[in-house]
Amino acid sequence: MRRLALRMALAALVAVLALSLLFPPAWPSHSALGATGDSSSSAIPHASNSFGLDLYARLRIQPRNLFLSPFSIETAMSMVSYGARGQTASQMAAVLHLSSNPEEARSGFAVLLSALQSGASTQGYRLDIANGLWSQKEYPFQQPYLDAMRSSYNAEIDSMDFIHNAEAVRNQINSWVARRTQEKIKDLFPPSAFRPATRLILANAIYFKGAWARPFQPTHTHDASFTAAGGAKVQVHMMQQQGSFKYLDAASFQVLELPYKGDTLAMDIFLPREADGLAGFEQDLTAESLSGSLGKLHPAMVRVGLPRFTMTSSFELTHELGDLGMPLAFSRGADFSGISERGRELLLSTVVHKAYVDVNEQGTEAAAATGVGVTGAAMIHYTDFIVDHPCFFLIRDLSSGAILFLGRLDNPS
Repeated sequence: MRRLALRMALAALVAVLALSLLFPPAWPSHSALGATGDSSSSAIPHASNSFGLDLYARLRIQPRNLFLSPFSIETAMSMVSYGARGQTASQMAAVLHLSSNPEEARSGFAVLLSALQSGASTQGYRLDIANGLWSQKEYPFQQPYLDAMRSSYNAEIDSMDFIHNAEAVRNQINSWVARRTQEKIKDLFPPSAFRPATRLILANAIYFKGAWARPFQPTHTHDASFTAAGGAKVQVHMMQQQGSFKYLDAASFQVLELPYKGDTLAMDIFLPREADGLAGFEQDLTAESLSGSLGKLHPAMVRVGLPRFTMTSSFELTHELGDLGMPLAFSRGADFSGISERGRELLLSTVVHKAYVDVNEQGTEAAAATGVGVTGAAMIHYTDFIVDHPCFFLIRDLSSGAILFLGRLDNPS
């Protein structure tokens, strides 16, 4: 039996970016988008959250389980945008909600990445964030760019030969992915994924494993009915507990916050009142509305029902990112001269995102002790929060407010 209450082996190679060498064609006509916001360390979480919800709005069209790490994608894309110039840089900054000054974004990410990982080392959960960069050997990359990737993103940098040994490079990068995600993501890149024109692969991997501050007792888990998207009834293993949690009772939905051991990270679950209400909730979802709801959470006595579930999602995000407002980065008119003196020959050819999550009730002894709930509380009024239909959920760092992961549970079975 696994020991941790929530075994969130999350993620994996998220936002893998391959830049391909092409002949430099004419610059296409696109209107520049102005960069938004300040990218100091305090503003990076807001930028990442806003970008994540913009992207989620593009991905949620079809009813299905959905899970991603907006923070990881934002981190990887910011590594690329640091080397962008001209209109390419302006479009990327606008989509990522970053300042037009790349130095502000770089320093902001450096501070936040350091804070997130130092918090994990002292609070009893595991949060590993890794960045990797594999470059074509003897290609003229800008040394200041590589230095910035090392110093601010702690990127592991290696020189490879995509031209003559593409399969060996693929195997090496796939091994890095598997190692950095505790073997949760294997063979991310299929055979023949790399082309002779590939010049650079950038990757971010994020892995989280933590215990509920108050674990669910396995003996309280029972079979229950869940109304999946579309109205189908499915049987689930419904975990149960009751006690004091942060909670919000809004007009059309409820919000429950389940903290992890250490009270530094938490899962927030947004449950529409109607079984078919998730689409309406998502339509009104913005960074501002989300922040407003989370700011209104207050302690309440809650009876919780949450299904066990495991979920895997994978995406190719080229079209979504282009549609959000950065088409130039994927076109032959891209300008990545901050990455290489031949940066007008580079463009983004693929953005791959893959994520994994497993939620169950088991916990460490310390978490179990914390989680022995209120019993014999007949005189206390409990509000029911029973996740028996589709919901939206996220995992965030309570100190910075950064959303590390978010998703939608349409069908736990």
